[in-house]
Amino acid sequence: MTEHPTSHEGRQPLVARSQERTRPRAEAAGAAAVPSGPPPKPQPQTHSVQPQVAHAQDIAGTARREGDRLRFVGAATRRIARGIDLDEIVLGLCRATVPTFSDAILVYLRDPLPVGDERPVSPFVLRLRRSDRLRLNTHDVDQGTGLAIPLLDPGADLAPAAELCEVRSGGALSEVLRGVRPVFGDSAAARAALPELLGDGRSVPSGHRAILAPLRGRRRVIGAAVFLRRPDRPAFEPNDLLVAAQLATHTALGIDKAVLYGREAYIADELQRTMLPDSLPQPTGVKLASRYLPAAETARVGGDWYDAIPLPGSRVALVVGDVMGHSMKSAAIMGQLRTTAQTLAGLDLPPQEVLHHLDEQAQRLGADRMATCLYAVYDPVSHRITIANAGHPPPILLHLGGRAEVLRVPPGAPIGVGGVDFEAVELDAPAGATLLLYTDGLVESRLRDVWTGIEQLRERLADTAQLTGPDHSPPLEALCDDVLDMLGPGDRDDDIALLAARFDGIAPSDVAYWFLEPEDAAPSRARRLARRALARWGLEELSDSVELLVSEVVTNAVRYAERPVTLRLLRTDVLRCEVGDDSPQLPRQRRARDTDEGGRGLFLVNRMARRWGATRLSTGKVVWFELPARP
Repeated sequence: MTEHPTSHEGRQPLVARSQERTRPRAEAAGAAAVPSGPPPKPQPQTHSVQPQVAHAQDIAGTARREGDRLRFVGAATRRIARGIDLDEIVLGLCRATVPTFSDAILVYLRDPLPVGDERPVSPFVLRLRRSDRLRLNTHDVDQGTGLAIPLLDPGADLAPAAELCEVRSGGALSEVLRGVRPVFGDSAAARAALPELLGDGRSVPSGHRAILAPLRGRRRVIGAAVFLRRPDRPAFEPNDLLVAAQLATHTALGIDKAVLYGREAYIADELQRTMLPDSLPQPTGVKLASRYLPAAETARVGGDWYDAIPLPGSRVALVVGDVMGHSMKSAAIMGQLRTTAQTLAGLDLPPQEVLHHLDEQAQRLGADRMATCLYAVYDPVSHRITIANAGHPPPILLHLGGRAEVLRVPPGAPIGVGGVDFEAVELDAPAGATLLLYTDGLVESRLRDVWTGIEQLRERLADTAQLTGPDHSPPLEALCDDVLDMLGPGDRDDDIALLAARFDGIAPSDVAYWFLEPEDAAPSRARRLARRALARWGLEELSDSVELLVSEVVTNAVRYAERPVTLRLLRTDVLRCEVGDDSPQLPRQRRARDTDEGGRGLFLVNRMARRWGATRLSTGKVVWFELPARP
């Protein structure tokens, strides 16, 4: 019989056989790292392995380079997109590409740049906007590696280029720009286009590589970029054309947006500038100063406004208002209300009547046209001020001694509510005092309520007045700047309009006032009264001119008046004469014919007076003229 091995004896050969089978794989996997015997003899490699390894290495290198390109394009486009204005975007392109992608770059932009759907002007001109290059300074050495540090030199070009380039229609450069796609500098199209772009006698330096990339915006080509590499760097590859195309596209679109944004900011600035006074008038007996701050640089227009309007009798209307919001719509409403206020002021209506008509105008503009307004009229002769308020923060009066008080003015309802009455109060306006009118953006923010802000403003004015002493008022311009300095971080939530008026007044001794009956003897009596007043003031040298002009104006007034004519002389830095009557018809200067007996009075006034004018009143009109106090 055949003898069967025991189980122990039978497993031993199986294990041995298993070990024999697995030994070659174990040796192949771990013998090189941890050898267990003498090293095996090196086996000669077959010829079929080398191409496979080289191919795998090429694939890995290509993938690595493509990954680097993708990362570079992502970082570069983010840097370009961070720019808001034109210069920031062009600078972002230069700093993103030099030295990572190229050693130098030239950026050309159309001059002038078309905006939106504007038709570009002819001829097609490119201007060199910026050029950057890599400068290697031997003095700038990395202490750790001992290698030179590359620096960006914006002042020099690798290839000196002309400042302007006129793109000829049908020329080589025009064809490249029309094609939109970037081209290598050694291509036939670029070899003909680059000298035209760089200028006569200029070309890419020998051995340098270049890419010419058109910059195309949303609708048209707006420029070109030239990327340059030195001979010691790897040449541009075909995939680099895709990188240049991505950079050019993002740059051109960013420039388009920046130009549109710049045009919008320009329109906003012009709109705000035209809706606010270019300069304040200098009426008799009062000095004025103003400030306007938009809510933010990105929203330059708003509904806040201020105004100073000269009135008959040397008076002046002081206005400050605030339309809800700070948008183009608010600015448009503000412009309409300001124009209405100027028209109403020209009619010499009382302050409460002006607010009443503004309220009616706001309701005609729309149901949601809400605004606050404060309207005040200052009379330098009586040293009084009349104020009416429509839901606006109360004014603050800074006295000569340094005391600042919030004036008690009935608040009233905002303009646009409708069906409400406005009340006016008349207050003293002592000489040397300063009235401050402002909008709520100065005193109200997320950090404080309006009444807390008003109290802080009052204290700030009092503290500023203490610096100049009890006998001197602080300068108006410095006072306005100091008031705005009270604004801290987070205090700018709204537009700010500020109007400051320093009351100098006119002393009673500098005023002469008479009533003249509307009769033929009135002009001669007016001449005598004017001559006596000038003698009292020591201005006899003006007698001849004043008598002639007073006689002409009074003669015109008597011709149409039914009630007594008023004659007033005011002596300040100028001599002002005012003649009032009850006729609403304003005089007009005209050229008299040789056969006319009249019509030359206003011609004389216009030639001899420094300034003159006529204003319609609710009770008639006032004709005035001014002469230098000293001839």
